[in-house]
Amino acid sequence: KHAPELKQAGLSRVNVSLDTLKPDKFRYITRLGELKTVLEDIEAAKEAGLHPVKINTVVMRGINDDEILDFAKMTYKEECHVRFIELMPFKGAAEFVPSIELRQHISLLGKLEPCESITGNGPATYYRLAGAKGAIGFISPLTETSFCSRCNRMRLTPDGKLRPCLLGEDEVDLKTPLRNNASMEELKSLILKAVASKPEHHHLEGGNIRVVNRKMSQIGG
Repeated sequence: KHAPELKQAGLSRVNVSLDTLKPDKFRYITRLGELKTVLEDIEAAKEAGLHPVKINTVVMRGINDDEILDFAKMTYKEECHVRFIELMPFKGAAEFVPSIELRQHISLLGKLEPCESITGNGPATYYRLAGAKGAIGFISPLTETSFCSRCNRMRLTPDGKLRPCLLGEDEVDLKTPLRNNASMEELKSLILKAVASKPEHHHLEGGNIRVVNRKMSQIGG
């Protein structure tokens, strides 16, 4: 209901995390909420001009890997981008599905043609199915060797730590300096320190999958 106000305030587009298109499975994954509400909100965002809407889908083996084609088909009729994200090993690797397997499965619908750069300048690699209005992206931090060199993201955790790499363990404390009335220059210096400490590669390359030290809910989006 706030989409028009957000657009007027300067918001240009939105990302939506959506791992299933099935109501029962949605309740199982999220533990609450209704799929219908999320789909209505996506429509409201598009109507307000917040486009293209990007839908982020984490594929989990045995949970939602039977819906890969359903998500891919959304790009035929909708001017939205569906991005398949490799599962981060916060609990282990049993549910992990590599992006190459996703691409092979989606190719059953037709050839995936590489796209030009998509708005957002993130590390996703984009493709498009023939005749599709939207694009299909793959975010492959575990299996794509060039992923880290193209990563321009950091995470600010709910407890005020700036995390240079989602899959790393290094963090720069911003909350304590803020509460101690640090100057803008001091904060800028800390942020630049975090940027400079981004690793060349994360520790999961080469199939070295191990559990990350925080849950995703403790890191934030």
